[in-house]
Amino acid sequence: MTPESNISQPVLPAAPKRVVIGQDAHVAMTAALLRERPDLEVRGGKYTELRMEDLEWGQAYLGFRRPPLTSLGSIRWVHSTGAGVDAWLYPEELSRNILLTRSSESFGPMIGEWALARALAFSQRVVSLAEAQRSKRWEKTDVPMLAGTTALVIGTGDVGAHVGQRFQSLGCHVRGVSRSGRGDSRIFESVALASDLANAVVGADWIIAMLPLTNETRGLVSREVLSCCTNAVLMNAGRGAVVEESALPEALDKGWLRGAALD
Repeated sequence: MTPESNISQPVLPAAPKRVVIGQDAHVAMTAALLRERPDLEVRGGKYTELRMEDLEWGQAYLGFRRPPLTSLGSIRWVHSTGAGVDAWLYPEELSRNILLTRSSESFGPMIGEWALARALAFSQRVVSLAEAQRSKRWEKTDVPMLAGTTALVIGTGDVGAHVGQRFQSLGCHVRGVSRSGRGDSRIFESVALASDLANAVVGADWIIAMLPLTNETRGLVSREVLSCCTNAVLMNAGRGAVVEESALPEALDKGWLRGAALD
């Protein structure tokens, strides 16, 4: 469920020669870029300090956030330096006439381990047992296995597939949710549409979201969705506003959730 899905990207008429960098680390980034491409012309500054004349001069923009200006001027290519591109899709989508790319590094393995670590922390009662140890108190407890539990992964793209693989490797049933209803059948036993999320969460022990923030995903994990959960653990490794966080205390009090891990 990547933000780039189903978006036809424009083709640049010519390779850009004038680059604007909008980052705090613009000095170091400029030096690194010019070492590789001394033929380029580069301007840089914090994205909040860029001026309209910089964007009118430039042909390509390098940065994570959109400058707080009325337009991108002559920019025809935006390269996002972050893992996500939601800053360019929400609250206003970047013009389809501008090429949007991002660094190709996969964050799937890292986020997959993050999610699995949280699930093991809950199932192994890591926090409560550590507190008992500090207080020199023996606490007899049953520790359930992850095997046989159900993980629901919201977003079945590269990151979601890595998350699903981690849970699958420990014997979990893995289901998915995506905008298209598609996902890797080697990982996901089934994939539901995002529009049917309220039904998809039923029976899930682990609910893992890693979505960008768009008009479609804002508040997707709503109070209504949470009320359909039963003693689940919610993990959000994506943008915070994807979850209706104001409903989390109620969800915990009423047993819809037994825990939440918010990155």
